[in-house]
Amino acid sequence: MKGLLLISGGIDSPVAGYLMHRQGLELAAVHFSNYPFSNTGTVTKARQLVERLRSICKAKILFHTVNLGKAQQEIRNHCDSRYQCVLCKRLMYRTAETMAKKYGYEFLITGENIGQVASQTIENLAVIENAVKIPVLRPLLCNDKLETIKTAKEIGTFDISTIAGDCCRLVPRNPATKATQAEIEGEEIKLTDMDNLVAEVSDGL
Repeated sequence: MKGLLLISGGIDSPVAGYLMHRQGLELAAVHFSNYPFSNTGTVTKARQLVERLRSICKAKILFHTVNLGKAQQEIRNHCDSRYQCVLCKRLMYRTAETMAKKYGYEFLITGENIGQVASQTIENLAVIENAVKIPVLRPLLCNDKLETIKTAKEIGTFDISTIAGDCCRLVPRNPATKATQAEIEGEEIKLTDMDNLVAEVSDGL
């Protein structure tokens, strides 16, 4: 079985990938860059994390990168800023689902953890997952952060993940924490046709 890991430069997602590989799942990984709203260092960190996972898992792990900068600008220009992160995550999921269909990946894997950041409340996670039909696996969903950090140190990804880097500059000051499906669909109507936006982001993958 094959899973597509949505890997950031942070602590959680490489640990999630490691845990799923330990359960026998074959991995590939995709990193979504927000350049120019973050620097290119996030791609470098994600690539280093995948290299470490290849080493610790003793497995071939394909690494894809996708630039969401133009799509993020669309969201910024046309939508309520409170929903920026939820709308971005839904776009990531849709793009990852497109990749999964193309390459034969059966699941998406994320490092999401309930309540850790604003986009990861139960309400927001439900709205985000509704954007796709492919199963989404979240092995860290109820983990204590210290438990995740312990595993990251054991597998050698912690030091890479904690290298100082640039955060996305589009994160709103007051993000919505309990977005509803109706609210998000209302925001997405303001955008360019969503299927075309996903196709544009996915072009060349």
